[in-house]
Amino acid sequence: MKYSVFTVGVPEMTPEEALKKMKEYGYDGVDFRVTKIPTDPEILAEKPSYWRNNLCTYDIDRIDELAPEIKTLCETYGLEINALATYLNCSDDPEKIARCMRAAKIMGCGRIRVNCISYDPKKGYQKQFEEAVEGFGKVEALAKEYGVKADFEMHHGTLTASASGAYRLASHFDPNYIGVIYDTGNVVYEGHEQYQMALEILGEYLDLVHIKNARWIKKEVDGREKYVGDWAAMNDGCADFEAVFKALKAVGYDSYVTFEDFYSGETSDEKLKNDLAYIKAIAEK
Repeated sequence: MKYSVFTVGVPEMTPEEALKKMKEYGYDGVDFRVTKIPTDPEILAEKPSYWRNNLCTYDIDRIDELAPEIKTLCETYGLEINALATYLNCSDDPEKIARCMRAAKIMGCGRIRVNCISYDPKKGYQKQFEEAVEGFGKVEALAKEYGVKADFEMHHGTLTASASGAYRLASHFDPNYIGVIYDTGNVVYEGHEQYQMALEILGEYLDLVHIKNARWIKKEVDGREKYVGDWAAMNDGCADFEAVFKALKAVGYDSYVTFEDFYSGETSDEKLKNDLAYIKAIAEK
């Protein structure tokens, strides 16, 4: 098993600061957050955060230009570039997807993230599913051209929240070029199936595993109390990591697991250190 960090989870660190800490604590690779860098002075003046002023992010508009520099930086710290994690989806501009694939190829990185579209009840599932198949057909063609795999994430709110939903889409494509990211925290929100069955459903399309935890809390929403999903500490949520790693072993998965921890109760440095120690102990057991 190899261990990586998705840099969305260390927003106050620069890429070099994050890589230095990751090397110190024993990680094998890194998944870089790649998206448009905000230019709004108000956002840039904010305290660093996961999805707004995130300092551990590379600009998608320059990612191919920056690729040699990023590769050299990772080589300096002896870390593999496991993935370029974009926020693109299969309906986005193919040139943006191609740019990220070119960058990945320069870096020696084998995969980028290109997600499925969000479910829109006004359009309806079947029409959107056909759009997703068409969109990923174009993504697959680019993946073949550049020799870089495109993975979509099992994510609540999308057409691919569950393993069953993800497999239905992925099965239209060659698993050498289109894969699925199983996410232990997202399936707490939506899409949970028994762990081993879910991994067996994905089969050869399972390409990466995201590790994080989530829980249900009671909260006032639109004037009434209801249970909603919320992120949790790695050791204090609904995800059963012992069952997760038993299932991974059962299906013969022995590749990267990527930490994507959104828990706010620890600093990024504490999470980098504690998360790896906690999960490694479970995996090795």
